[in-house]
Order: sequence, then structure tokens, then C-alpha cells
Amino acid sequence: MAESRTGTAQEQSPSGLPIKPIPGNYGIPILSPIYDRLHYYYFQGHMSYFKSHVAKNNSTVVRMNMAPGIFISHNPRVVAVLDAKSFRVLFDPSKVEKKDIVTGTYMPSLSLYSGVRPMAYLDTTEQLHSSLKSFSFHLLASRKSQFIPRFHEAYSSLFDLVETKIASGPVEFNSLNQSSAFDFTCNAFLGAVPSEVIGPSASNKAAIWLLLQLHPLASHLTKFIPWPIEDLLLHCVPLPPCLAHSDYKALEEFFSKAGESLLEDAANKFGLSHHVALHNLIFMTTFNANAGFKIFMPILLKWLAHGGEMLHRRLAQEIRSAVKSSNGTITLNALENMELTKSLVSEALRLDPPVENQFGRARTDIIIESHDTAFRVKKGEIICGYQPLAMRDEKVFTNAEEFIPDRFVGEGKKLLEYVYWSNGPETVAPTTGDKQCSGKDMVLLVGRLFVAHIFLRYDTFSAVHDGMLLGLEPRMVFKSVKKASDQ
Repeated sequence: MAESRTGTAQEQSPSGLPIKPIPGNYGIPILSPIYDRLHYYYFQGHMSYFKSHVAKNNSTVVRMNMAPGIFISHNPRVVAVLDAKSFRVLFDPSKVEKKDIVTGTYMPSLSLYSGVRPMAYLDTTEQLHSSLKSFSFHLLASRKSQFIPRFHEAYSSLFDLVETKIASGPVEFNSLNQSSAFDFTCNAFLGAVPSEVIGPSASNKAAIWLLLQLHPLASHLTKFIPWPIEDLLLHCVPLPPCLAHSDYKALEEFFSKAGESLLEDAANKFGLSHHVALHNLIFMTTFNANAGFKIFMPILLKWLAHGGEMLHRRLAQEIRSAVKSSNGTITLNALENMELTKSLVSEALRLDPPVENQFGRARTDIIIESHDTAFRVKKGEIICGYQPLAMRDEKVFTNAEEFIPDRFVGEGKKLLEYVYWSNGPETVAPTTGDKQCSGKDMVLLVGRLFVAHIFLRYDTFSAVHDGMLLGLEPRMVFKSVKKASDQ
């Protein structure tokens, strides 16, 4: 306890920071959550919504309503942690429970997963979580030799299409990437290409299933639907899971056959039933990996386009030199030697993490610390972290709002501790006892592969960021590509 200016004793946290009430309020029941939801999706946008609460309350830990609010979620009230220090509480399993909260204040219907609760919705204290995460590590380790060649196959075909189509005008990247990302992910994990087995509509089936889970988080579905109608459609009632029934059945059949050996390993090595293992394999591949790549590739392309021709020259020189030193082949060792490429991928993840929000529920009464103040959170309160703002903390990152491709080169590598996109610090490896992304290293690998693939093929390119798709991924349109001069 310390004495304040008024002479009264002031409670302090264990590290000596003053404990103060969390500022902010939840407003009028029913009306305020709706008002806040409209600002989050339509009137302000995600970043401005959080920044306005920070400015209004002069605090990076603040009480607010979180979308989608009523009526899909029963309790929209959260404690938002919006700086690099307070955000870290979400990584501590001893303080924060992660049961049924990965999508935030609402929970998709389990009928979307044939009644199974996927690993992402399990808390670390549940035994099944440890078994499933061990299975996910096994999946990644057993197939790691396939990541580079399967990526080359999928994205060589994608850029072949870009070059064919661009002769007739601008080419949207996202629609091509949706199919390529799904084919790559399934081929890398299962050794089968869904567009060849299911048909060209395979990625659309996955996208429909994903939309049925994530529509409360989406917005700007199409420019032809006025926002009041869209808000009623996406954010007020759950869309019926039966809309994805036939699509999910097709995925289930594909994964059951293509993943047969993996499902046997799940039973024999990890004690998982076929039913639980199958639907978690679908979730890991289609939701965790594929959906992440579907969003992350356009993000990378956005920042590469933003960097311009001078950055492109530096990347091309580094990438081609590293590949030449590896006998002309992209290898793990070659990728490891691409310092600028590695830094750029981490910088893109810092500014635009594929998953913007992380959530948890306080296990007990806990103390959260920002840089200069501590706050008490009561047991059961929902904690929401908005990563793009926490990772733009000016007290950690110089010129935090700027895209600096070589931010994490040399001494800058020390700042990787504050890059949180994987639901954990970049410098920490995931374990069975935490909720950090099992495929963290695969995401970094694929991001570097994407950049390397572009600049082995092109000297430079131009592309424009033309709005957001579903409010979740930047719509990117290629305007031109310049083939590599040394090809």
C-alpha cells in the first residue's frame, strides 16, 4: 500500500503499480451494445472503434461492449487490453480460461462440427486438449517435408493464371488464392488435392462452412446489400448450420479417405476416437490453417505492394542470392538466410494479424498491468485483446504505425517478443499446455515461401488494395507484373 496525494492509502500491484478502477462503461442495456456494434462494423471500423475508447478513457485497459453483441451473444461486456504489456495476460493459462471463447462473446453451433468441440474451443485444463494438440504436432512433424513442394505446386499454378489473365486487365488475387490456399493446405497435410477429388467447388464448400461459423464477425458482405439489412442478416441471429450440411459432408468424406493413416495414428498414438479425430482434422486444416492462409496471403501482398519497387529490388537480390547458394532450390536453410524476408513477414503479422482479436475469461480475481497502471479483473469477466492495436504500442515500437520491412533485422530481433499473432510471443514455441498456434512455424515458413516465390518469378509488380472482403481480408488486385530479368 502506498499513500496518495490526498493522504489515503492506495493499493498497489505486486510490481508496485497503483491499482485503479477500470475506466469505461457498458452504457444502456440492449441499446448501447447495438450502437457499439454499428460503430465497430460500419461507422468507425475496428481500429478506430478501439482507439476511440482508449482516447476517451485515457487508458489502454478499458471496459466496453464487443461485437457482435446481442442477440447472438448473451453478454457483450468485455475488459479490453490494448497495449503490449496488458495483452500478455491472455497467454497465461493460470489466469485466463479459454473454454468456448475462441470466437469471442458468441459460440458457433456444435452441429457445424458434427457435435464435436474442436481443440480451439477447449481449455488447457481439459485432458482432450492435450491429446489433440499432441496430435496436431504429430500432423505437422510427419508432413513437414511436403510444405515446400506442395506450396510450389499450388502457387506456381496461381501465378500462371495471373499472367494469363493480366493480359486482359487487372486480376483479383483473393478468388485465386482461396482455391490455391485450400489445395495447398490439404495437399501438404493429407497428400490429396481437394479440387481434384471433390471438384472445382471444393474451396467454395470450405468457404461456406467457414462463413456459417464466422458471419457474426464479418461485414461488408457485398456492396449491393445496404448495411442495415446486412447487420440484421449477419449480426442478429445465427445463420442455420443446415446451410452448410451438404458442403460439410463432402469435406467429411474427403478428409476421412485422404486422412486415413493420420486418423489411425490419432487412435493408436493419442487415444482419440475416429469421430473426434476426424472432425478436429477438418477443423485444423480448414479453419486454422486454410482460413489463416486465405487471409494472410492478401495481407502480405498488400504490404509488398505498399513497399514499392525499391523494396522489391532488395528482396529479389536477397532471395535469389540465398537460393543460388542452395543449388538453385528453395530450402529451409535458404529461407533461414533471408533476413529481410523474415523480418518483412513478421512486420506484416505485427500490423495485420490474420486473427485480430484474442479472448479469455478470468479464472479467478486477477490483476492486469498496463505500462503504468494496474487493474483488478473479477473472476468470470471476459478479457478481449485487439492485436493490431496492442502490437502498435508506441512504448515498444518506434514509429509503430509505419510499415518498416527490416524492423526485425539485427538488434531488432529483440522486438519479436512483442509480436503476438500466434496467440503467444513470437519468441516462444507452442506446447500442449498453452493455446498458442500449433502451426506457428508453418505460418512463418509459408509467408516466407510466398515472398520468395514472387521475387524468384518477378522483378517487381503493382497491385492495389481495393477495400476489404467480409471485413476480414484485404481485396488485392494485380495491375501488372514484370518477369524476372535473370530468368
